Amino acid sequence: MIGLAMLLIAAEVSATTDPAEIIVTGRGLDRSASDETFDLVTLTRDDARREASGRLENLLKAVPGVQGFRRSDSRSSHPTSQSITMRGLGGNASSRALLILDGVPQADPFGGWVSFPAYSLYRIGSIRVARGGGSAIWGAGALAGTVELESATPDQLAPVEGSLMAGSRRSVEANASMLGSISRGFVTGSASFSRGDGFVPIVREDRGPIDRRASYRQASAVLRGVVEVASRTELQLNLSGFDDRRDRGVAKTDNRSRGADASVRLVGRGRAGWSLLGYVQQRRFASQFAAIDAARTTSTLTLDQYRVPATGWGARGEVSRAGPVELRAGLDLRGTEGETDEHYQFVAGSPTRNRIAGGRSMTVGAFADATVSRPAWTFNASARLDRWAIRDGRVEEALLSGTGLTETWFADRSGWQPTGRVAAAWRAGDGLTFRASAYRGWRLPTLNELYRPFRIGADATAANAALDPETAAGAEVGLAARLTPAIRLDLTAFSVRLEDAIANVTIAHGPGVFSGVGFVSAAGSYRRRENLDAIRSRGVEAALSATFGALSARLSYALADARVRDRTFADVDGLRPAQVPRHQLAASVDWTRADAIGAGVTARFVSGQFEDDANRRHLSGALTIDAFAMRRIDRHLALTFRGENLFGTRVEAALSERGETERANPRTLWIGVAFR
Repeated sequence: MIGLAMLLIAAEVSATTDPAEIIVTGRGLDRSASDETFDLVTLTRDDARREASGRLENLLKAVPGVQGFRRSDSRSSHPTSQSITMRGLGGNASSRALLILDGVPQADPFGGWVSFPAYSLYRIGSIRVARGGGSAIWGAGALAGTVELESATPDQLAPVEGSLMAGSRRSVEANASMLGSISRGFVTGSASFSRGDGFVPIVREDRGPIDRRASYRQASAVLRGVVEVASRTELQLNLSGFDDRRDRGVAKTDNRSRGADASVRLVGRGRAGWSLLGYVQQRRFASQFAAIDAARTTSTLTLDQYRVPATGWGARGEVSRAGPVELRAGLDLRGTEGETDEHYQFVAGSPTRNRIAGGRSMTVGAFADATVSRPAWTFNASARLDRWAIRDGRVEEALLSGTGLTETWFADRSGWQPTGRVAAAWRAGDGLTFRASAYRGWRLPTLNELYRPFRIGADATAANAALDPETAAGAEVGLAARLTPAIRLDLTAFSVRLEDAIANVTIAHGPGVFSGVGFVSAAGSYRRRENLDAIRSRGVEAALSATFGALSARLSYALADARVRDRTFADVDGLRPAQVPRHQLAASVDWTRADAIGAGVTARFVSGQFEDDANRRHLSGALTIDAFAMRRIDRHLALTFRGENLFGTRVEAALSERGETERANPRTLWIGVAFR
């Protein structure tokens, strides 16, 4: 049925002609009327310029209900803890929301985490956040929702623009972009660099002689070309790369991430449209992990993941037809492969064993989406069927002395996953719209979850090659109301159940030798990745915005009452998932006059949450205040000021088994110039 729909729409594409002038945009297919049925938030380039940190992960916090696994950002957190989730579906560092850039999934092929330093806000044109899963168009990974990034287009860019900022703790941030015209198209390029001495992650009262500043050094570059190759058809080429180096604040905790991406997309436009996309992603990761004594006087190397290579690749083809009944159908596939190569079981500072663990996975899916528009109603229904496979999973462990080898191969597995969504929006008049939807989504375990053990301080977590895919079923109702021409209210209530939720479950406490991780000291816990019966989350999301001339204000709030439901692991049944706050609140006020002068203040509150699945380690809530100001000197130059966490609020990011607290996002002040 889907194949027939694609052929019919493609035939209409070939038969459709229109002599009107076509502008090359670099975007994908046109937006659908079904957007009205989603809980959508759009962030613009102006929103990005007001973000005090200049970081994508922090900008996303402007959308309550959206969070990372930890409160720290990509300057100080461990790269493997960077992720995006929504609506309380946390408890795991793998992303449960799907991040997309120009149609390409962005999660790390091996680990499912997000390399945020790769995404300079200078290269982003818009960000669309859809809270709520089940998007049949995007498929696997969109359990909690989607975050769609679109590259900046010619109407958003100047021929040359950039910024140079200097900040606290010898921090430097530089961005530059260019726009050039070519025959029947355009080319853009951008580059970003940032570095800093960093701050000491451990709070003052818990520090020892070994604690030091956690420095970082990060860079990214992008080259993009778009050209019209035929009437109504444009070719889009993207090349990008990044390098990310960080220190975790003690010796023997260095880590480095590198990556390169390439994609090719053909887009045909008109009443009937089509798109063909192909992409490849290369990632390289390395990280050291250390055990620290109780007095924090020594740091001993316990695990050296000296090489973690991964590759992701995929393709996508889709067709669409506009009209009273909008149709969209397509096929996509994504493959991943990777492994971790690591030294462990150190004696007198030298490793005695080597481990290689990894495998491959693939998903192939077909989808169809239909939207019916009436004067007062919009109906949307979509369905998707995916075939998944996990293959060649293995763990090889060997003594470095050259004798002894243990090789374990895991059985290949495969299966089918049906998903879909039904939704409706009713325009009741006078600026009032009601909407409702129900959906089912899914996520395949990452190679990291299946095969890679890891350590954080004294705690160790084992992998689990038998993990099943996660599935989520949810429903929501909401409204959008234009209270006055200047004031808008958005309100959503939701309920979602994540079944077979993958979590790091505490099995035992040290000291002892445990399967998959080796020795765990008395200061640590032994955990293993497991499928819990479910995580159930219910809550509300509300946003109130107002604009009065040059002054704008926004207030938003999210409540997520998330609970674990499990009969096997009774110790966690009824508890909150790790790293999931109950309340999130954000408020901002901005003032801008004729793009010549502007200022704004943003307050963000996140309530307390638990470090661990057992809910024994509590992280306190935090209220932070950020600010920005801009004054144009002439038509090309502007002075810029940014302030993060102006009052130096203590933001707790992690808590060890023995009570040592790690902090995030201390007060940071920036001053610099922007040119355009």
